[in-house]
Amino acid sequence: MSISFFGAIGGFLWWLASNVFGAFYNLGYAVTHPELWLDWLTWAGTTEDKASVMRFVYYGGSVEFFFVIFTTFLVLTGVGMYFRGFMWGMVRALEGFANGLGRFFAWAGLLMVVQQIIIVFMQRVFARPDMSFGLGIALEKDISWFAEELKLYNALVVCFCVTYTFVQGGHVRVDLVYAGISHRAKRVVDMVGSLIFMMPVAVLTWMYGWFFLWRHLIVPKPSASDQLDRLVMKARALRWNVETIGFSPNGFDGYFLFKILLVAFAGLVFLHAVAFFYRSFLEFIEGEESEGKYLDRDTLGEGEEAYEGAH
Repeated sequence: MSISFFGAIGGFLWWLASNVFGAFYNLGYAVTHPELWLDWLTWAGTTEDKASVMRFVYYGGSVEFFFVIFTTFLVLTGVGMYFRGFMWGMVRALEGFANGLGRFFAWAGLLMVVQQIIIVFMQRVFARPDMSFGLGIALEKDISWFAEELKLYNALVVCFCVTYTFVQGGHVRVDLVYAGISHRAKRVVDMVGSLIFMMPVAVLTWMYGWFFLWRHLIVPKPSASDQLDRLVMKARALRWNVETIGFSPNGFDGYFLFKILLVAFAGLVFLHAVAFFYRSFLEFIEGEESEGKYLDRDTLGEGEEAYEGAH
């Protein structure tokens, strides 16, 4: 049976509207029935716990979860357009969260340098094959384990400092047109970029990373194409199977942490896409005098402005 163009458009709009309005019910049901998807946090190995894990896996990458987030964004945007101070508050909260997280995890770079220096000394000066760290309970591993673990510090900086770097204006950008257009035209470009590029890429990364993560934590391995009832059926044979395989026999074996960081990265980028869209919208409405309003950027001190952003 052939479907007309307008029929297809109508079907899509009906699907969109039903999912948006259904998001209110889904959110309310999830909040009032947390035992259905959070029982696994107090894992006791029961059938209910296993089914709870599978529900959590399914809904974390589901259409229902996407529309809960999408509908929340629409509602907050509508309220923010009416109460401009509320939208500025969301911008300041999200940018403050990005700055706080980035400033904290930036110290992982220092830890990486210090640990690398210790590794060199232990290998070349003391000729030791292993290292031990800790207070009371020591973490004793082969030097190759600590050498490969340096990649985790790098991943922490990349994933948790990405939005901080965005707020600080530190990302590399190629400007062919942007600098020569008007203030409001720039804000339109920023808004379109947030909606068309940042948000969809963050969603796709989340969808890929979510199931990629869980496929390295549990068996039977979940699939993005599995429906809820199929995953609940798989729960009967569920057991934890956390990935602990390294690239070398004595190397770093916590690579599942990188999968967690991938999901965290996608979530942070999506949140900051919302913040950037709101800031661009407000600066568009309020004009040039609002550019950089409430923006909290680090400074090297008076007289060092020429060096800021050079990193």
